[in-house]
Amino acid sequence: MRVQALLDKALALEFLTLEEGVHLYHQATTTQLMQVGHALRKLKKPENIVTWIIDRNANTTNVCIANCKFCNFFRRPGHEEAYVTTIDQYKKKIDELYKYGGNQLLLQGGHHPDLGLSFYTELFQELKSLYPDLKLHALGPPEIAHIAKLEGTSHTEVLQALMEAGLDSLPGAGAEILNDRVRRLLAKGKCGGKEWLNVMRAAHQLHLTTSATMMFGHVETIEERFEHLVWLRQVQSEKPADAKGFLAFIPWPFQDEGTLLTRLRGIRNEVTGDEYIRMIALSRIMLPNIENIQASWLTVGKKVAQMCLYAGANDWGSIMIEENVVSAAGAPHRFTAKGIQAGIEEAGFMPQLRTQEYENRPLPEAMVEQIIDY
Repeated sequence: MRVQALLDKALALEFLTLEEGVHLYHQATTTQLMQVGHALRKLKKPENIVTWIIDRNANTTNVCIANCKFCNFFRRPGHEEAYVTTIDQYKKKIDELYKYGGNQLLLQGGHHPDLGLSFYTELFQELKSLYPDLKLHALGPPEIAHIAKLEGTSHTEVLQALMEAGLDSLPGAGAEILNDRVRRLLAKGKCGGKEWLNVMRAAHQLHLTTSATMMFGHVETIEERFEHLVWLRQVQSEKPADAKGFLAFIPWPFQDEGTLLTRLRGIRNEVTGDEYIRMIALSRIMLPNIENIQASWLTVGKKVAQMCLYAGANDWGSIMIEENVVSAAGAPHRFTAKGIQAGIEEAGFMPQLRTQEYENRPLPEAMVEQIIDY
């Protein structure tokens, strides 16, 4: 295989095979990948704009039976630090979110063995009754699969009930690497890769907007990374023509600090800035049917994220007023609203605040000037 022929194929918006993607990973230079990734980004997003969002990551519960070896956040049932967030706690968090100009709650949690569908529908209904314009970007395929198992029902029925209760969009959480060899090593209690994809298929059939993620740099092979991308691309190609499907793809490197994967198996995050930039470019190349590629500044920092804007990324994600899961494994970076805008401008782009549906929003009067620690 010739590198240039494969890059030309990508520029023609053709689907590269898994083997062709792996060949580019090993043989193409970073400069070549960045140039093609950026050219493809310009085809999708010709404006010199980089989008971002104000939202808050809140957790329904830290009780989880998935036993993910990369997660320091969860607590087993009955643990003295276990909690389920109360409505009064949500109100405090959402009031602060509104104060700082946001209106979206990224709401996720653990696989709690006792919290079924009614818990979530009642929670969503109450939050929407208190805050009618609140956007709920909530749960994720593993949680949908977990609830469906508890209830003995289908993914579609769970999603329909949650949408009726107020769910606005479904995050791509819990994808990690979709190959089940990897998933058995990382989280035996979490749904398999095929089920994750099937939840997303069901969401797309219901015209529920979703996103997709990939956590890499741990026990996966390079081939398994590209298998992940090919599977996401296939699911996106199956969506109804008038559905948005996966509106964004967000890859990030494994955060290893204090995790069981590191303590018991010695697995470290060895993803360099260069490798992350290459994976951003290759994500854009391998996923021509997904519109937005997000650089994970939370895990790689400002400088690398800025370079990603010239490698295919067009979005910088959220300032993350509150984020507990990835941070618990060592993600050290933080941004204020002013800082995220400055970072985008320093890279030579115009920052644009957006909604979860990637619609433009005017800047709120109350800009977030500091990240608050909880």
